[in-house]
Amino acid sequence: MFKTLSGRLSGVFDGLAKRAVLSEADVTEAMREVRLAMLDADVALPVVKDFVNKVREAAVGQEVLESISPGQAVAKIVNDALIEALGGTGVAPLHLGTALPAVIMMVGLQGSGKTTTSGKLALRLKLRERKKVLLASLDTQRPAAQLQLATLAEQAGVASLPIVAHQTPVEIACRALEVSRREGYSVLILDTAGRLSIDTALMEEIRQIRDATNPVETLLVVDAMTGQDAVNTAKSFNEAVGVTGVVMSRMDGDSRGGAALSMKAITGASIKFVGVGEKLDALDEFYPERVAGRILGLGDIAGLVEKAADKLDHEESERLAHRMMAGKFDLNDYAAQIRQINRLGSISGILGMLPGMGKVKEALEEKNLDTSILKRQQAIISSMTKAERRTPSMIKASRKKRIAAGSGTTVQDVNILLKQFEMMSTMMKRLSRFGMEGLIRQGMSAFMAHKAGQDPSKGSPFR
Repeated sequence: MFKTLSGRLSGVFDGLAKRAVLSEADVTEAMREVRLAMLDADVALPVVKDFVNKVREAAVGQEVLESISPGQAVAKIVNDALIEALGGTGVAPLHLGTALPAVIMMVGLQGSGKTTTSGKLALRLKLRERKKVLLASLDTQRPAAQLQLATLAEQAGVASLPIVAHQTPVEIACRALEVSRREGYSVLILDTAGRLSIDTALMEEIRQIRDATNPVETLLVVDAMTGQDAVNTAKSFNEAVGVTGVVMSRMDGDSRGGAALSMKAITGASIKFVGVGEKLDALDEFYPERVAGRILGLGDIAGLVEKAADKLDHEESERLAHRMMAGKFDLNDYAAQIRQINRLGSISGILGMLPGMGKVKEALEEKNLDTSILKRQQAIISSMTKAERRTPSMIKASRKKRIAAGSGTTVQDVNILLKQFEMMSTMMKRLSRFGMEGLIRQGMSAFMAHKAGQDPSKGSPFR
């Protein structure tokens, strides 16, 4: 996400950070590069112009130009402008109102991920809000669309409206509302039909459903990978039926991010959720300040902590933490840590949430390590004896050859693992005085940095 823009902006601020004094000409040149970077990231031209003008006006000031660290001062200005462009501080909440059921109408073009997002939202409301959710498919256009939603509802552990043949979308919506009221559902999610393109019939159908059900939220699902087409789609839907929020699907596959940066300014609708994977739990709230931080390489520690709270085995984490603090870290613990990291997702995804790790993330992607390194290391540890895992220092040349042969790797791979383990053991002892936050922030950063061959002591240029 935002790989293109983040890489270009990092280059701009790396250059500014090297200057002792920042002149107006330096700011002008930097803003030219920022403008080109944003256009390359497919940000809408009006948004780019407004963004660059705001940053230039704030940056060309006596306080910034005479700052001890002018590069950092400009980076802070850009960070604030990014947050504003993305929708301001804080998440745009989902308003469910007080009347039951709260009706959420999902709209969007065909292929935008609307049905899958409906299932993801239902699971989120069930688990996080403890809501009793009913899913109803109003899509009579696409073959098997209603069966698809019923399958997703079963996977999410929520109810779906029984399918009745030959009903119109409005009739299905009214039946769903009646069932919800009668059976005590707190939330009703209506998955409306889409089209390959916006047309009069689609908008009229959605207006009729809206008038019949009076939804508290009308969420537009757009595919982030379609760039400015997603923004234009959002603008059209908002003007025609009124959109209360946007869900951007396939956000994890959008390396440019221009749609997210343009959405609020062009449509006036806030991004409320983003789809970050295919699994049903891969739906996250959209935090503008966190996204801005990740664009500028400042990381998203809060987001990482939240993800850890959802995904990790906390008893296992606590056991590992106590052993690390006590200096009893062995290869069994190292393997357990690898399993915990796997639960958080890809290495590159984790690195994107750690401050100053952008270059490490790029290095890992270039080496194509993201999908293979952890599995390879688990295989190596699995090929060791119990004694070897407890006492890695006993692993000498002959043992390394046996372990490499047993795991289908090379002696060099075994050496790399042992060196990383040694580094982690040393780091754990050194960081024990920082507590758990230090272990998360510094320990994992060093762990990932070493894998990409970067000096872990080198931090972000923005800190």
